[in-house]
Amino acid sequence: MPPPTSAAFHTTRWSRVVLAREPSAQGQEALQQLCAAYYSPVISFLRREGRQEDAARDLAHDFFAIVLAGRAINHAEQSRGRFRSYLLGAVKHFLSHQREAALRLRRGGGETPISVDDEETPALADPAQISPDEAFDREWAHTVLARAMEALRQEQAAEGKGDAFARLQPWLSGEAAHGDQAALAESLGMNVNTLKAATHRLRQRFRALVKAEIAVTLDDDSAVDEEMQVLFSALRSR
Repeated sequence: MPPPTSAAFHTTRWSRVVLAREPSAQGQEALQQLCAAYYSPVISFLRREGRQEDAARDLAHDFFAIVLAGRAINHAEQSRGRFRSYLLGAVKHFLSHQREAALRLRRGGGETPISVDDEETPALADPAQISPDEAFDREWAHTVLARAMEALRQEQAAEGKGDAFARLQPWLSGEAAHGDQAALAESLGMNVNTLKAATHRLRQRFRALVKAEIAVTLDDDSAVDEEMQVLFSALRSR
C-alpha cells in the first residue's frame, strides 16, 4: 500500500479524519490516504512485537482491510485529538481479537489447533530494543518527515528550483553536515553566505511543512507542538 503524494494528503487538521468518516467516494479516498500514511508505522509496530516481515504485512493488510471496509474510523473522536494515538489503539484492539480467536482454536473450538510455532505468533521481545509503541512512533516520525520533504521538493520543482533543491537537500536532512559548502555554492552560482541563507529558508519551510503534516490529524493547533515533541523523542529512540 504505497503512500500517495504529500500534496494529496494535505488538508487542514481534523477535517481529513472527519471526511474519512463519510460514506462517499471522497470519504473513501480520504480514508485510503490515512491508511496509506500509517501503513509503515503499523508494520513497524508488528515487527517490533516479534513477527516476521511477511506475517507482519499480512496482519497489516487484514487490519487495514477491516478499517477500510468496516468504517472503524467512526470511532475516532475529535475530543481525543490524535489520529496517531487512535490508530495505535485500534491495532492493539485488532491484535487482541486475533489472539482471542487463536486461543479458542487452541482450546479445541471444533477446529484444528494452531501450532505455537506458527509464523504469526510473536516471538519474545528483546528488552534491549525499543518497544512496539516506540517503533510505531519512530516510523510515524520518519513518515511525517518524508512526506514533508516530498512536499517541499514539489514546491521547489514548481518554482523551477528542483535541481538546486536536490543538491541542497542533504543539508536539510543532516546528511551533509561536514560537506564542502564553498564548492556547492560555487556550483550553484552563489557565495557561501547566500547559500547559507537559502538553506536556512528551506529549513524553516521544511519545519513548517512538518507541522502542517502533523496538523492534518489533530483537532486544534495547540496540540501540534506537543506532537512535535513526540516526533523529536521518537527520532531519538534507540
